[in-house]
Amino acid sequence: MTKKEKKALAAAAVERLKEIYPDAECALHWGGEAGDEWKLLVMGRLSAQCTDARVNIVCETLFDRFPTARALGEGDIAEIEEIVKPCGLYRMKASDIKRACKMLCDEYNGIIPDEMDELLKFPGVGRKIANLLLGDLYKKPAIVADTHCIRICARLGFYPEDQKDPVKTERIMSELVEPCEQSDFCHRIVWFGRETCTARSPKCAECPLADICKRRIGETKK
Repeated sequence: MTKKEKKALAAAAVERLKEIYPDAECALHWGGEAGDEWKLLVMGRLSAQCTDARVNIVCETLFDRFPTARALGEGDIAEIEEIVKPCGLYRMKASDIKRACKMLCDEYNGIIPDEMDELLKFPGVGRKIANLLLGDLYKKPAIVADTHCIRICARLGFYPEDQKDPVKTERIMSELVEPCEQSDFCHRIVWFGRETCTARSPKCAECPLADICKRRIGETKK
């Protein structure tokens, strides 16, 4: 496909997903209230190699025990580890979120920065989490290249399916999806990836994107 064709495909996918998921909700339930933005930073770090559903459950306890970024940043590391243990890699994650919260309070006055380079300074924060924060908190163009996004965008035909690099996915999709649609597109694609275009058993026969999916079209032609 030419770049023009890929942009048209991206626009079609955006509109289809809008119809299915009009609210474009973030799967991490951080609350959305002013002053709680630090919670999304914490939840984003805990979500690595862990389901969003489990993170939501664990963070109910975590945020009840440590209701502010300052409290978590000054919290007992052993207690934090015990709470986040169900999320896996708990020692590293506990250390990262404690240090990130302390850094946020001490160096940024409790305010999540709105620039990629600044966000990448936080412990455990890579481009995926940084883009999540930029898109959700500041409504900036941001492609969150998680496993759902990488898998589904490949199946749709934006790049080869053996391409698994999140940075490459971010770069490619940032050029194809309209800036104002990027953050919501990524939220919608997470829900779509869970409910329809699953990793192991995609429901192609009932997929509302089947007619524009290059993988599905290719299988049909065989």
